[in-house]
Amino acid sequence: MKAKGTLSERLNAVFHPRSIAVVGASATPNTFGYLFMDYLIKAGYTGTLYPVNPNSDQILGFKAYPSLKDIPGDVDYVISCIGARHVPEMIRQCPARNVKGVHLFTARMSETGDKRGHELEKEISSEAGRLGISLIGPNCMGIYYPKGGISYAYDLPKRSGKVGGIFQSGGISVNFIRYAGIRGVTFSKVVSYGNAAGLNESDLLEYLAGDDETGLIAIYIEGVRDGRRFFKTLKKAAAVKPVIVLKGGRTRAGTRSTFSHTASIAGSFNAWEVMFRQCNAVQAADMDEFVDLTVAFNFLPEINGKRVGVIGGSGGKVVLAADECEQAGLDVVALPEDVKELIRNKAPEFINWLGNPVDFSILTGAKITPMELMQGMAGSSGFDFLVCNVTEENPFDDFMWAQLITFEVNEYLNISSAGIKPLVVTIANPGLGMSNTGEWRWKTLLEKREMLASRGIAVFSSVRSAATALSKLVNYYLNRKRMRHGGAE
Repeated sequence: MKAKGTLSERLNAVFHPRSIAVVGASATPNTFGYLFMDYLIKAGYTGTLYPVNPNSDQILGFKAYPSLKDIPGDVDYVISCIGARHVPEMIRQCPARNVKGVHLFTARMSETGDKRGHELEKEISSEAGRLGISLIGPNCMGIYYPKGGISYAYDLPKRSGKVGGIFQSGGISVNFIRYAGIRGVTFSKVVSYGNAAGLNESDLLEYLAGDDETGLIAIYIEGVRDGRRFFKTLKKAAAVKPVIVLKGGRTRAGTRSTFSHTASIAGSFNAWEVMFRQCNAVQAADMDEFVDLTVAFNFLPEINGKRVGVIGGSGGKVVLAADECEQAGLDVVALPEDVKELIRNKAPEFINWLGNPVDFSILTGAKITPMELMQGMAGSSGFDFLVCNVTEENPFDDFMWAQLITFEVNEYLNISSAGIKPLVVTIANPGLGMSNTGEWRWKTLLEKREMLASRGIAVFSSVRSAATALSKLVNYYLNRKRMRHGGAE
């Protein structure tokens, strides 16, 4: 039997289950059968939950059943936490309950390199395909769909958003969701798919590319099942929405590790880079940049120019900001004529002193305030966007320091809410120890980061990280425009 319906229809059924059975559910804390039940309860799943365990009558307040076939009603989605050898029988029980999708958290199959594990995975995949069941995994965390109260970890954002995720690694997906979530990113749908014995990276990419709830896609990938199909699917997806890719297995050591993780064949990294360029996928160099790029694309509109206005900070910080923006490929232009005219009218003595980036420290006592100058830059057609640095190096005591930081951040919020010019904000985020987080300086900066992120502003820890993300964002939109008009890259 072939799976019923289109790919979109089948995956919509998986993401919107009216009932979920956790096979291998347990009342013993910190077992995965317990955790997957608890994840769903704490995430707010409102459908019917069926714990399945032949040795329990009740688990976490829900009536338990000896097997899938003993459940009295239909089951849309199954989460498997049982041993690999028991999975084929469970799959055979699915049609009686009209199961549409199965997530195999169950592991120790092809990723072990063992012939029996590989054959068992092949048998399970074949049986699921024959019965028309959408299979996620094995060896994966499954789906995170905050809008539907479905989760595979604690403390993931409950508010839904526009970022869709496709992850070959469950652990990477959890870290990514948490790190990006701290910076205000929220998610539509995320899938950890592991060995891809059923649904694979191309299926998931094709689905998210057409998903109305998803505005951009983040992918962590180690290898693919069908390289030609993945290339075609990636190119189509990136033509309609940004696709950010972090490739695992870029070195010889990393390539060797991919097979033991998800039984993937990684291939030449040079070939991957060529494919990403040809498809206009946005490539992240590491996990930090993966999150930075997601933050940039999540909060910023389409930008088609690289003329940057840099404001805030003082002295050497301003010099470094200019270097870092230019090194990232941005155009640190001279102050436009309309901004110069503002300076001439307000403080003519500064006309040959002020430039881009703007050093706030030299404006002390001037007849033009930093905020007036910043508003003038925001309104100028000579800039495509602004990078705003919070001037945390001011030399005052805690009261005055906090007042200045608060005033500066509020002005950035005002400019952003006016919608005049896209902007990002940088606030240093050094590695803090527990003893540092209560100190007034770091506490204030962390509070301001959180405030800005909650108001929909892209916040970065440095000008370098902001400039790198902005440069790649602009390149993506310029390349997409060229490709749509038939131009060469």
